[in-house]
Amino acid sequence: MVTKLLKAAAVFFLLFVTLFSFTPPVDAASSQYVTKGNTSSKVVALTFDDGADGTNIPKILNTLSANNIKSTFFLTGSGTNHHPQAIRNIAAQGHELANHSYTHPDFTKISAAQMKNELSRTETIVKNTTGKSTKPLFRAPFGSTNASVLKAVGDAGYTHTIHWNIDTVDWKGNSKTDITNRVVKNIVPGSIVLMHTGAGASGTPGALPEIIKQLKAKGYKFVTVSELLKLKASTPPAGTGTTYTVKAGDTLYSIANRYKVSVSQLASANKLSNANVIRIGQKLIIPGKAAAPAKPVPAPAATVKHTVKSGDTLYSLSRKYGTTVTKIKTANKIGSSNIISVGQVLTISK
Repeated sequence: MVTKLLKAAAVFFLLFVTLFSFTPPVDAASSQYVTKGNTSSKVVALTFDDGADGTNIPKILNTLSANNIKSTFFLTGSGTNHHPQAIRNIAAQGHELANHSYTHPDFTKISAAQMKNELSRTETIVKNTTGKSTKPLFRAPFGSTNASVLKAVGDAGYTHTIHWNIDTVDWKGNSKTDITNRVVKNIVPGSIVLMHTGAGASGTPGALPEIIKQLKAKGYKFVTVSELLKLKASTPPAGTGTTYTVKAGDTLYSIANRYKVSVSQLASANKLSNANVIRIGQKLIIPGKAAAPAKPVPAPAATVKHTVKSGDTLYSLSRKYGTTVTKIKTANKIGSSNIISVGQVLTISK
């Protein structure tokens, strides 16, 4: 009898320990739903959703580059698979990448497991294509969200689900004038503007320069979504005396432009003999305003030959050599800005 009681007590003790020592896994917080930035400053985030064709990406990038504006692109995995070079061009120009699913389904009509699969597939192909992550920003296809969607998206590592407060409805093919008016007439501090890159948004390439012009006239500055939400620091001020780790697509010229210093200052501070040679992972000293180059580094020759390497784009090459995409295309009789091949020798003229 005593033995039976001892065995029963032992079983009870094991059950007690099992029940009260088990710690359930802690779920990630639901993704935060955002329609605009919470600010009184005149800042605006231009955002672009990329779908299956990405037809207008080159024109959009040209305009953003000409105005030194960084935007946020919400990428689909299917689009990245369809036009990877265009996606590499977006990343190479320093724009922010975010997740817009793989096949563009309505997330309110699929399971949590399917949502996570859509997100992870897109993250994988974008990372493999550009070397950059789409986290932590997500935009729901069709803007369709609910509590279940936000929970699944948050669990997948996307802390912010980005909606918008200005919809250009450009996917309907409306005119550039209508698109421009929808933005300019509804602009408020912290606005997030929704536009698209596909052929259906035929009015967007023509509207974009006018949108930028009119918003600048109103005193607006352009930021990425992460900068708007203060998820990362905005472009650093000149003369910070800090360091910078070189990333894929960087050139000394683009870094100098970002930090508002000269190429010569950068080259001198880091003892670089060739302004065209930096490597991924290299740490560069960013000089302050007072820093003066001990020995000016000459600009690249007026005409040089460049052998295309993996990851090169006409946009990154134009910035690297201080020229324009149009000049490179003309000199090499290139028809499409998105088609160059590894090993191809290009004539680069300033």
